[in-house]
Parts: sequence; C-alpha cells; structure tokens
Amino acid sequence: MILMVVAMLSMTMTSYAENENAKNVENVEAYNMNVNMRKLAVTLGLTLDQMEAVQDIHTTFCAEMMLAAYANKDEREALVDKAVKKDVRYMHYVLDQKQYRKYLLLLNTTLRNRGLK
Repeated sequence: MILMVVAMLSMTMTSYAENENAKNVENVEAYNMNVNMRKLAVTLGLTLDQMEAVQDIHTTFCAEMMLAAYANKDEREALVDKAVKKDVRYMHYVLDQKQYRKYLLLLNTTLRNRGLK
C-alpha cells in the first residue's frame, strides 16, 4: 500500500515537472524576436545605412527579450516594456515616419500574436 502511494506521488511529480518544462520552452519561444533582416529591410524600404543600424538595434532588442524570458514572472512584464520602449525609441531615430509607422505595426502585431502585449 505504501509503495503504491509513493509510486503515484512520484508519477504525479514527474508529470508536473514535464508540464513545467514544456511551459518554459513555450515561454522562451514566445520571447525569441529574431527576424529575417532582409525581409524586414525590403518591407520597410531600408537604405544600406539604415539596415546596419536596424540590425544593431534589433540584436540588442532580441537579447533584452531573452533576458525577460528567463526572468522571474514578477519582473518579466517590466523587462519586456523596457525593451520595447528602448527599441521603439532607437528605431524612431533611424527610420523615417512612413518606415517607423510600418515598423510599429509589425512590432505590435508580433507582440500581440505571441501573447506578450
């Protein structure tokens, strides 16, 4: 009888750990903001100089989003907001008005689709 209880508890704990690992993997995938820079450059109509600057800004944004993915749940939303605000501010300096509006549309759509906003 005792062995049955121990076996059931261990199976329950194993199942719970597997579910937590699956949630963590899904969570990290949602925060992965890597994009095809060529497609983004074509979509936004970037010049070569803009493309280089956007690449640098986006690399920083991706790193900050991954930090948010691995942060405690309590800190995650604040880190995402900080990363997005920083990204948007820097992109505003690099892009013209038309490009910037299109970029904001793409960014907001991506964040909503991934459940981050």
